[in-house]
Amino acid sequence: MQMTKKPARHADYSEVLYDKRHWMLLNRLRSEATEIMEILRQAHITAITHGSITRGDVTAKSDVDIFIPSPPSTFTIEMTLERADLTMDRRVIIQATPYYAVKGYIEIRKDRSVSFPLAKMQRIERDFYRFGGELSLSRLKKGERVPGVDKRLMLIEPTARGHIARSVIGREEEVAHLLGISLETILDRVHALLRRDEIGRTGVFIEKELTPEVTFELALKRLAETRPEVRRRLRF
Repeated sequence: MQMTKKPARHADYSEVLYDKRHWMLLNRLRSEATEIMEILRQAHITAITHGSITRGDVTAKSDVDIFIPSPPSTFTIEMTLERADLTMDRRVIIQATPYYAVKGYIEIRKDRSVSFPLAKMQRIERDFYRFGGELSLSRLKKGERVPGVDKRLMLIEPTARGHIARSVIGREEEVAHLLGISLETILDRVHALLRRDEIGRTGVFIEKELTPEVTFELALKRLAETRPEVRRRLRF
């Protein structure tokens, strides 16, 4: 089924049935996420995965995104990945907007990443992951799928044969209750995604790629010395 990537502004409803190829792709992506999360777990690092692989609505372009909500030292994360022979293609510090927490990203491949906050996150920022759907390692291993919202602002609700998609717009309070997150989070994401649809993707506020000899901590310190927005979020 061909699906638009633009946010849905009306009460769209559709049922999508997965074919064998889709289930194979979904299982492969979830296996890759499980492998990375298991490597981290063995080092006592708790991680989640989020996005389409938790809901089921994957495509050939879907990423495998692993997030560490309460990270240990970035050195520990990097050493854990190195010891497992997971090559780190890029190491990046990103601040999406001047008001959001600074985060570190380690790209294992272009579409495989491990990320973690470098500053304390606000509740609404933590809810973003539940907004899109998130799973712990144990739930991922059990084959669970969870509801979440995609970039079209469609609520994806897994079924045994695929998923049901319904527009979030006009149902924000219901969706907040279903996902167990604040209405503020739903309204924030609706506003942000509709605005992006209107004015186009504008990129992130800060994106700083690290050279091999520079640690995340050192790079963050240097950014904080020159960027007041970074200093402000570090004081939160």
